[in-house]
Parts: sequence; structure tokens; C-alpha cells
Amino acid sequence: MKTFYKFAALTLMMTVLAVSAFAQEQPPAAALVNLAEGQGTIASSGNPSWDGLSEFVLIPGASLMGASSKTTALYIGFTGGSEADIGNMVLYEVPRNGSTVLKVEKVTLNSSSSPSIVLTNTSTCPVQPVSVTNPCIVRLDTVKLALSPLDDYYFTIYFTLDTNNEGITGVGQSSSAGALSGWNLYGDQTRIGVKGALPTNENSDQPPFFLAYVTNE
Repeated sequence: MKTFYKFAALTLMMTVLAVSAFAQEQPPAAALVNLAEGQGTIASSGNPSWDGLSEFVLIPGASLMGASSKTTALYIGFTGGSEADIGNMVLYEVPRNGSTVLKVEKVTLNSSSSPSIVLTNTSTCPVQPVSVTNPCIVRLDTVKLALSPLDDYYFTIYFTLDTNNEGITGVGQSSSAGALSGWNLYGDQTRIGVKGALPTNENSDQPPFFLAYVTNE
């Protein structure tokens, strides 16, 4: 009987040690890290209508915070409207202070690059109605791209020509928008290929309207 108890105790101890060792070997979950300074104080964008417009948002390589990540997550935000109909979204990579496209990465939401975001849906925007005090922040699908301080990046989003987009407003245009800047241009500006040139920003740099945060996941 004593032999049985000793064997049982030994077996239990070995099991505990094995479980403990297994737990110690598991890598910790990756922490959510800001790769660039995002929106400051959330404000209500003043653009009255986004139907048929594209927004370019510059993420300067010089603004990257030094965090290393193989992926990038973009968050867009809304402060008003009932539905945002997106025609396409891309992330352009260009040389620092340049405009020639080095790489084009498709950006999606639920695997679609042309989603409709219903801002009155509580599963998408839990706090209703959407407003400056209750902004709706939407995380887009992770992009498999490591941002490099050697290059600049432009998140470009095109809003289709329809009445829904006439009433949407973004979280941007605050006086403290961090390192991000942007401008808008009529037409679908998301179809520029590699070695193509991004259009010149004819407007003065301004805080972005929709891009709120840039993180590692």
C-alpha cells in the first residue's frame, strides 16, 4: 500500500512539473502597441459630403515609435451618419518624402475591400447614436506589412458615389491630431499601381478625417 501511495505522489508531482514547464514555455500574448501617434482629441469633421471622395492619410516613417511588428492594424472612426459605403481601401508605400509607389497593400474589413459599415448597428457601434461624444471606432483587418521608418505610407479610402456617404462624418479634424495628416480628392484614388505616382497634395496638410489609430494588431 505504501508503495502505491509513493508511486501516486510521484506521478502527481511529475504531472504538476510538466504542466508548469509547459506553461513557462508558452510565449506571452502580444501586447497592443501604437506604431504611430494617432488622433488626438476627437472632433467632428467639417466636410459636409464624402460621396465620390477619396482621402489620403500620410503615416510618416519618421513618426513610427520604434515598435517592431510584422503586421499593421488600422482603425477608422465615425462621429455621425447612418451608413458608410466604401468602394476600396489600400495602403501605399512610398520612399520617405516621395510619391512613387513602391508597394500596394489591399486593406479589408471582414475580408472585403468594399464594405458597407452600418453605423446604426449596435454590433458595430455599441453606443448609439454615434456622435462626437460616442464615436464609433472600427478596426480593419490586419495588414501583413511591417512599417519601416525608411519609407512613408498612405492609407487611402474611397467612398462610393451615393447618398449614404453624404451624411457621414469622421473622428478627425481636431487641433491635436498627432503625426498623421491627410487630404481628400475627388474620384477613386485607390487604383494606383506600383511605380505609379500619388497625386500632389494641393491642399495644406490637415488632420485626417477618418484614420484614428495605427497599431501592431
